[in-house]
Amino acid sequence: MSSYEGRHVLVAGSGVAGAACVEVLLALGARVTLLDRLSSDTTDRLRTAGAELVLGDEPPAGVLDKVDDVIVSPGYAPHTPVVRAAVAAGRPVYSEPELAWRLRGPDAPAWLAVTGTNGKTTTTTMLAAILTAADRRTAALGNIGEPLVHAALDPGRFDVLAVELSSFQLHWSSTMAPPLGALLNLADDHLEWHGTFDAYAEAKRVIWRAAAAGAGIAVGNLDDRLVATMLAAVPGRRVGVTLAEPGPGQLGVVDGTLVDRAFTVDGEPVELGPAGAVKPAGRHNVSNALHAAALARGFGVSPAAVRDGLAGYTPEPHRNALVSTVAGVAYVDDSKATNPHAASASLTAYPRIVWVAGGQLKGVDVTALVESVADRLVGAVLLGVDRAEVATALARHAPQIPVVDVARTDDGAMAEVVAAAAGIARPGDTVLLAPAAASKDMFVSYAHRGDAFAAAVRALVG
Repeated sequence: MSSYEGRHVLVAGSGVAGAACVEVLLALGARVTLLDRLSSDTTDRLRTAGAELVLGDEPPAGVLDKVDDVIVSPGYAPHTPVVRAAVAAGRPVYSEPELAWRLRGPDAPAWLAVTGTNGKTTTTTMLAAILTAADRRTAALGNIGEPLVHAALDPGRFDVLAVELSSFQLHWSSTMAPPLGALLNLADDHLEWHGTFDAYAEAKRVIWRAAAAGAGIAVGNLDDRLVATMLAAVPGRRVGVTLAEPGPGQLGVVDGTLVDRAFTVDGEPVELGPAGAVKPAGRHNVSNALHAAALARGFGVSPAAVRDGLAGYTPEPHRNALVSTVAGVAYVDDSKATNPHAASASLTAYPRIVWVAGGQLKGVDVTALVESVADRLVGAVLLGVDRAEVATALARHAPQIPVVDVARTDDGAMAEVVAAAAGIARPGDTVLLAPAAASKDMFVSYAHRGDAFAAAVRALVG
C-alpha cells in the first residue's frame, strides 16, 4: 500500500512539476485537488484523470482544513496566498523533488545533487556525461529533464541520478538529503522570491543536509568566499574545489591539469584530464567540471571515466556560444546569464564588448557588475522591463560608451537590438548577449531569447 493512498493532497500549479505530481499521486491512490490561476488544456486533462480543479490564487475557505499535504510548484513563493494559508493551517508544504524523495524505495538510485546561483545545468549535465562514461545508467533530472517523481516510480531504469536543485526546490524540502551535494557559488538572485539574501543562502545550504547529519559528503567552491565560509561550518565530511593547486581533501588544477586529492589513497594527486579541454571554455566552467568530478569520484567513478566523460561532453545551448562572426565581429549568445553573477563570467572573457543587456533583474542591483566590466565595454544595447536600471549604472560607471535603448517588446525587438549592436561594433569586438536578467517580460524563456538573438544574427549575415 502506498503511503499516499487515501491521503488528500493539494497541488498548487499545473506546470511540468505540478502536473507530474498530480499524475503520480492519482496513480498512488491519493485524492488530489489541483489549484491553478487559470484553466488550460493541462488542467482539463488532469481533471479528467481524477483531480478536483480549483481556480484562483488560493483555495476556498475550508479546503485546506481537509487536506493532508500541500505541494507547490516553483513559482509559489513563501509570501503567496496559498502558501501563507497552508502554513497558517499547519499543513506541510513541499516541492516535487521532496515528493520524489519520499517515494523512493529500497532499490532507488542514488542522487548526486548540484545547486548554486550559476552553472547548475552545466555541472549537472557534465556529471551525467561522466556517469555515462562510467557505464552507469543515469539521467540529468530535477530542475531540468523529466520530473523526479517519474524516476521515483521506476527505479529500475537508473543506477544513479545527476540532480539539479534550485533554491525554490530546496526551500520547499524537509527530508530530502542527497548523499553527495555540491554548492557551486552564491550571489544575489531570486531576492523577489526569498525576500533576503540570507534566506536564499539558507535554502542553498540544504544541499548539504546529509553531510550535516554525518551521512554524506558536502562539496563546495573554495574560491567563492561565501560558499567556503558555509562549507567550513558543515560538521560532516567536506570536499573543497578550487582553481588553484588543491590541498589534501580537495580537487583543483595543477599545471593545467584537473587533479583530485580528495578521493585517492593517502591524498596522493590523481589526474582527471586537461583543464584546457573543458567545454564550454572559461574558468567558471573548469570549476563546474571539478565539481562534477568531485561528485562522481565520491560515488566511486574512476579517473578515466571522469576524463572521458568531460572529453565527450556536449555543452548545453545558450551558454557563451558563438553564433557567428560577421565583418570581423563575433556574436555570442549567453542568454542563460540571467543574473549579474552569471553575466560577469562571460563579460570578463572578452576584451572589447558591445553588451546586450536587460530584462527582469529580480530585485538584484546591477551596479557592481557594470563597474567591474566598464573598461571592457565599447557600447551597450538595452532591452526589457528593467533596462533603465542598467542604463543608470552605465551612465555612472561607463559614461563614455554609446548606449542604445530599445523600447519595443514585439517580435521585431531583437532584430532592432542586433542591428543597433552591429552599428556600434568594430572588427575585433564581441557583441555579447549576457543580459544579467531573466527573460519572461518579453520571451517565453532564456532559450527563446537566445534563439531570437541567433535568428537576428543570421538575418544580419543574410
